[in-house]
Amino acid sequence: MSSETLNPTTTAIVFIEYQNEFTTEGGKLHDAVKNSMASNKMLENSKKVLDFARAHNILVIHEAIYFSGDYREIKNVTFGTLAACKGGAFAEGSWGAAICDTMKPQTETEHVIRKTGLCGFSTTNLDFVLRANGIQTVAIGGFLANCCVEGTLRIAYEKGYHVVALSDCVAATSLEALDATIKYNYPHYSVPLTSDEFLSKLTA
Repeated sequence: MSSETLNPTTTAIVFIEYQNEFTTEGGKLHDAVKNSMASNKMLENSKKVLDFARAHNILVIHEAIYFSGDYREIKNVTFGTLAACKGGAFAEGSWGAAICDTMKPQTETEHVIRKTGLCGFSTTNLDFVLRANGIQTVAIGGFLANCCVEGTLRIAYEKGYHVVALSDCVAATSLEALDATIKYNYPHYSVPLTSDEFLSKLTA
């Protein structure tokens, strides 16, 4: 895909967990990712991609993770990323679980999919939405680069999609994790492209 162009009518962009807990001052996880976000201007680049998609009628999908007040969806999880959410993060209906104003969906034209797991395909109808719209290429950005984004990239690849990792539209809890994930992991199951590189390949 290094030199080929992309057809906007068969391309979708999936924005993962652009929620206040991550993106916004006061979010429970914002301090953990704010340096990473600043290092590559991921929120600004993501908004640029979103605006382009809207202007060119490219399929946009927002994925948001949130849980019932008693966290019943992950009640048996005792360790790792999901267990950490039980401390009050991503509670359904809370400010922290809401998609941030910068990336606020246009609900009349964009899909908003709830998930309760790490991978964007698990516990969701993402694959159905993509196939129902004739999508062949999936570009993905969001949080965290080495967790939910990476898990979604991997499964998209295994499901047969052409997969683009938006390398300056992702963030992690450390710069080391961000850089290593993009450099060493993403090329195994995606084509890492910056937002500008990705947009330059989309032709009418």
